[in-house]
Amino acid sequence: MTFTVVVTDHPWRSVEAEQEILAGVGARMRFADSTSEVDLLSRDADAILTCFGDVGPAVVRAATKLKVIGRYGTGVDNIAVDVATANGILVTNVPAYCQDEVTDHALAMILAFARQLLVFDRRLRADDWSLGQLAHPVRRIRGRTLGIVGLGRNGLLLATKARALGLEILAHDIHVRPALDSDGVEFVSLQELARRADYVSLHVPLVEDTRNLVDEAFLRSMKPSAVLINTARGGIVDQDALITALRERWIAGAALDVFTPERILMDDPLLSLPNVIATPHVAYYSEESLIDLGRLAAENVAAVLAGRKPAAIVNPEVLDLECWRHLRAAEMRPASKELHAG
Repeated sequence: MTFTVVVTDHPWRSVEAEQEILAGVGARMRFADSTSEVDLLSRDADAILTCFGDVGPAVVRAATKLKVIGRYGTGVDNIAVDVATANGILVTNVPAYCQDEVTDHALAMILAFARQLLVFDRRLRADDWSLGQLAHPVRRIRGRTLGIVGLGRNGLLLATKARALGLEILAHDIHVRPALDSDGVEFVSLQELARRADYVSLHVPLVEDTRNLVDEAFLRSMKPSAVLINTARGGIVDQDALITALRERWIAGAALDVFTPERILMDDPLLSLPNVIATPHVAYYSEESLIDLGRLAAENVAAVLAGRKPAAIVNPEVLDLECWRHLRAAEMRPASKELHAG
């Protein structure tokens, strides 16, 4: 039997690893002409692999043979998971592949603001060697407070790295009871975190409960000297409120790798503000992380096509259906346990 895996997009150079893994279960990859819904409609797809492509309800319903939708990444807000679930289709992701990259990126953004690297870079290029007239003075980072919203894999790793720099750590996570744990992370309410933190870094998924989690009230609660860092998802922040907060100096600045919309327009007022550092959704990127990502995403899809349980399932309730009984009984055999752990 030959399976067809439709690939919506792959913003990296090589998919040789994915092709080899999928060929091992009799699957061939077919690449969509674009990420538009029209180009993604496919009745013969047994599986879909997507990075940023919009796998919406129409795409899911059109593929009558579809068994699995695999995400190149962690978040699945570009996939109609509810429709997939209603149609008995598994959705997989790669929850653990770029923790070092994302946390290094967040930490780099914190350090860039703490040392005002962009300000001094611009001054030097204008032959200005002065220290005067800074919007905010440079302060020693040791003893400052980092507030981490979401203490999953990325949040915990960032806390470990930040403590090595002497930062005090506050955290808010809806799954953790407020307390002071043995690792020196103080759990507080979201409001207290906003009020006390010098830097706020976001590490939660984009779901209904986290959409616009950082809203006007949150931003008004922050210190005028505080900085917001977002390497998670743009929709977690009310972007209009953020623009106002930055213009009116409710907060000192923002460092953003993600936006709403995902590909921010070049005339968006956010990009014209001098107290913003912006990067084009690259926090996940390193050559090593892309190799891990492609391999692990393909292994998930290959497992389902071969009748095995994948390492990471977004909608495990689908396994209760009779058509997936063989997976319920199957032994879980992830290809790379250490990258899925944690």
